[in-house]
Amino acid sequence: MVPVTVGSVDEVGALAGFTVAVTAERRRDEMAALLARRGARVITASTITIGPLADDDALRAATAACIDLAPDLVVATTGFGFRGWLETAEGWGMGDDLRAALGRARILARGPKPCGAIRAAGLTEEWAAATEGSEEILERLLSQGVAGARIAVQEHGEPQTEFIEALRVAGATVVEVPVYRWTLPPDVTAVRRLVDQVVNGQVDAVTFTSAPAVRAFLMIAGARTDAVLARLRTDVMAACVGPVTAGPLVRLDVPVVSPQRFRLGALIKTITDELPRRATSLRVAGCDLEVRGHAVLIDGRLHTLPPASMTILAALAARPGAVVSKDRLAATLPRSSDGHAVDVAVARLRSALGPGQHIETVIKRGYRLRMDDAA
Repeated sequence: MVPVTVGSVDEVGALAGFTVAVTAERRRDEMAALLARRGARVITASTITIGPLADDDALRAATAACIDLAPDLVVATTGFGFRGWLETAEGWGMGDDLRAALGRARILARGPKPCGAIRAAGLTEEWAAATEGSEEILERLLSQGVAGARIAVQEHGEPQTEFIEALRVAGATVVEVPVYRWTLPPDVTAVRRLVDQVVNGQVDAVTFTSAPAVRAFLMIAGARTDAVLARLRTDVMAACVGPVTAGPLVRLDVPVVSPQRFRLGALIKTITDELPRRATSLRVAGCDLEVRGHAVLIDGRLHTLPPASMTILAALAARPGAVVSKDRLAATLPRSSDGHAVDVAVARLRSALGPGQHIETVIKRGYRLRMDDAA
C-alpha cells in the first residue's frame, strides 16, 4: 500500500481514519451510511436477528387471551413489535377485536417509538417512560398498585420474566404477548471476524443498539470474551444507544459512551464527537500529528498508511520521545516479524510523514519520535 494524502478533516469527514463496527440488524444500513458519510471505515456484523412470530401458535394464543381478558392495562414496549402485533392480528381476522380491547385499556409505553405506533393505530397512550426502560414502568405500576388488575405485556424480543413475575406477585393477572424473538444469526462468521478485529486492535469503536446484541456478541466471542472485554475496557470504545443497552457491559466494568437522547442520530453524533478526542495528539518535528486508528493527521491533513507503518507509528506515539527497541516494535507487527521488517515499515512511515525528520534512529537501540518538547 502506497501512503496517500487524502485531504483535510473538513474534506474527508470528522471520523476519517477511524474504524467503527455496527452490530445492529435493524437500521444497520442507515447507521453504516451515517458513519461512512462522516469519513469512518465501517464494519457491519449483526450479532442478532429478529424473527417475527406471525405463524407462531404462541402469538395467536396470546392475542386471543388478550381479547378474552379485556385488559385494564396494556404495556407496549417497542413500536416495531406493537405494529407487528396489530398487523398479524388483522391477518388472522382478529384485528377489530384486538383494537377494541386495546382501546378500552390504559396503555403505557416504553418510550416515544411505541407511542408513535400506538397513535398510528388510532389509540392513545396514558403515559410513556422517560428513561425508555421497563424498570420505570414496573416501578410506576407497583407504586400505583396492581392487585386484581388485568395486564397485557407486549414483549420485546425475549421473555420479560422478572417484570412479569413482579406483577403477578403484586396480584395482577398477566398475559404475555411474544411478538418476535431475538436469535443468533444463522451465520456468525462476520461476528467472529469482528471479535478477531477487536482483539487485534483493528477497530476503534463498536456500536450496540440493544442489550441482547451485546449479550450475543460476548456469547459468540466464546473463549475470547476476556480478550474482547480487555480491549473494550481500554482502547476500543463501546458506544450504546442508551442505558438499557449498556447494562450488560456496565455490569462487566466496561466504560460506555451513550447519548443523552436515546436515538440513533444522537448515537452517531456522540461517536463523532468522542472518537477524535481519544486520538493521540503530539507535536513532532514542528508538525501537529494526530494518530488515529488506521491513518494519521499531519497538520490537519489525513494521510493513510500501510498497516505495518501505522502500527509502528502507534507504538512510537504510545511512548512519545522514548526509544522503542526494534524487538519491541517487531512484536507489534502481525505474524513473525524481525528487525528488517521494522526497518522497512519505518522507511515507509518516514516517506509518508514527509521531510520533517519526525522519526529519529538511535543506533543499536531503536527508534523514537523527535518530540518538540524534547528538542
